[in-house]
Amino acid sequence: MDSFSLWHWLILLVFLGTVVLGLWMMARVAAKAGYSGWWALLTMLPLLNFVMIWVFAFADWPALRERAWSAGPRQ
Repeated sequence: MDSFSLWHWLILLVFLGTVVLGLWMMARVAAKAGYSGWWALLTMLPLLNFVMIWVFAFADWPALRERAWSAGPRQ
Protein backbone atom coordinates (compact mmCIF):
# COMPACT_ATOMS: atom_id res chain seq x y z
CA MET A 1 0.00 0.00 0.00
CA ASP A 2 2.37 2.64 -1.22
CA SER A 3 -0.15 5.22 -2.47
CA PHE A 4 -3.66 6.40 -1.87
CA SER A 5 -6.39 5.47 -4.27
CA LEU A 6 -8.65 7.95 -6.01
CA TRP A 7 -11.34 7.41 -3.36
CA HIS A 8 -8.97 8.35 -0.56
CA TRP A 9 -8.09 11.61 -2.30
CA LEU A 10 -11.77 12.33 -3.00
CA ILE A 11 -12.72 11.78 0.65
CA LEU A 12 -9.82 13.97 1.77
CA LEU A 13 -10.88 16.72 -0.64
CA VAL A 14 -14.49 16.61 0.60
CA PHE A 15 -13.35 16.71 4.23
CA LEU A 16 -11.03 19.67 3.66
CA GLY A 17 -13.77 21.44 1.72
CA THR A 18 -16.19 21.12 4.62
CA VAL A 19 -13.55 22.40 7.07
CA VAL A 20 -12.81 25.44 4.91
CA LEU A 21 -16.52 26.10 4.36
CA GLY A 22 -17.18 25.87 8.10
CA LEU A 23 -14.36 28.28 8.90
CA TRP A 24 -15.61 30.70 6.25
CA MET A 25 -19.14 30.62 7.69
CA MET A 26 -17.86 31.20 11.24
CA ALA A 27 -15.74 34.11 10.02
CA ARG A 28 -18.82 35.66 8.38
CA VAL A 29 -20.84 35.30 11.60
CA ALA A 30 -18.04 36.86 13.64
CA ALA A 31 -17.73 39.74 11.18
CA LYS A 32 -21.47 40.43 11.27
CA ALA A 33 -21.30 40.44 15.07
CA GLY A 34 -18.56 43.05 14.91
CA TYR A 35 -15.65 40.79 15.84
CA SER A 36 -12.63 39.84 13.77
CA GLY A 37 -13.08 36.91 11.43
CA TRP A 38 -9.91 35.39 12.89
CA TRP A 39 -12.05 34.20 15.82
CA ALA A 40 -13.17 31.38 13.51
CA LEU A 41 -9.77 29.73 13.88
CA LEU A 42 -10.56 29.06 17.54
CA THR A 43 -13.15 26.52 16.44
CA MET A 44 -10.25 24.29 15.42
CA LEU A 45 -8.74 24.16 18.94
CA PRO A 46 -10.39 21.71 21.33
CA LEU A 47 -10.85 23.77 24.51
CA LEU A 48 -10.63 27.29 23.14
CA ASN A 49 -13.74 26.75 21.03
CA PHE A 50 -15.77 26.70 24.25
CA VAL A 51 -14.18 30.00 25.25
CA MET A 52 -15.20 31.45 21.90
CA ILE A 53 -18.80 30.27 22.34
CA TRP A 54 -18.83 31.75 25.86
CA VAL A 55 -17.59 35.12 24.58
CA PHE A 56 -20.16 35.23 21.78
CA ALA A 57 -22.98 34.17 24.10
CA PHE A 58 -22.43 36.61 26.96
CA ALA A 59 -20.49 39.58 25.59
CA ASP A 60 -21.99 42.74 24.18
CA TRP A 61 -21.60 42.52 20.43
CA PRO A 62 -19.89 45.57 18.93
CA ALA A 63 -22.30 45.56 15.98
CA LEU A 64 -25.30 45.84 18.32
CA ARG A 65 -23.69 48.69 20.24
CA GLU A 66 -23.06 50.57 16.99
CA ARG A 67 -26.63 50.00 15.84
CA ALA A 68 -28.01 51.26 19.18
CA TRP A 69 -25.70 54.27 19.08
CA SER A 70 -26.66 55.21 15.52
CA ALA A 71 -30.37 54.90 16.30
CA GLY A 72 -30.09 57.65 18.88
CA PRO A 73 -32.01 58.02 22.13
CA ARG A 74 -35.42 56.41 22.45
CA GLN A 75 -38.40 58.58 22.98
